[in-house]
Amino acid sequence: MSTVISAVNASPVNVEERKNLGLRSGDTVRVHQKIQEKGKVRIQVFEGLVIARKHGDEAGGTFTVRATLSGVGVEKIFPLFSPLIDKIEILRRSKVRRAKLYYIREKVAREIRRQLRNMQLMGLATESGREVAERAEKAAADLEAKAQAEAAAKAQMEKETAEREAAEQAAQQTVETSAPAEEVPAPEATEEKKEA
Repeated sequence: MSTVISAVNASPVNVEERKNLGLRSGDTVRVHQKIQEKGKVRIQVFEGLVIARKHGDEAGGTFTVRATLSGVGVEKIFPLFSPLIDKIEILRRSKVRRAKLYYIREKVAREIRRQLRNMQLMGLATESGREVAERAEKAAADLEAKAQAEAAAKAQMEKETAEREAAEQAAQQTVETSAPAEEVPAPEATEEKKEA
């Protein structure tokens, strides 16, 4: 009586492939992680330095990856045999003398502090497309408002001068129509008569 035991694949992960990967501290890796959002699955890539490897090749084995994203240090702990990890790529392998590289955290912080001491604050920035559009819109609105104000002031001045001219013409016409028939002697002529 012979019994044949067939190998049953209980995990969606190729366990042997992950064991033989030889992941260790000091490696720079790129981890492709599956993320499920709104019923869709997408791949997110996290690239960084492996600073720790725990629990070896057993089922609960993990590795910690540290990366600097937008100037902020980020650490993620990944289970080695997780089905949510699509792929692990080893990009570089560095020679290190420690199994756990936790000192990298303080070392990076010290380097940043040292750089900040030598850094000067600058008020320079680039403008986004939205800011440029808003500034142009505001300048156009200001220019239009100024033109309208000038046109209103010019119209007001023209109206006032027209009213003044009309008043002067009306006054002149009334003077011409009501002029007396006698001629009034000039004041200089009367003074000459008094002296004589």
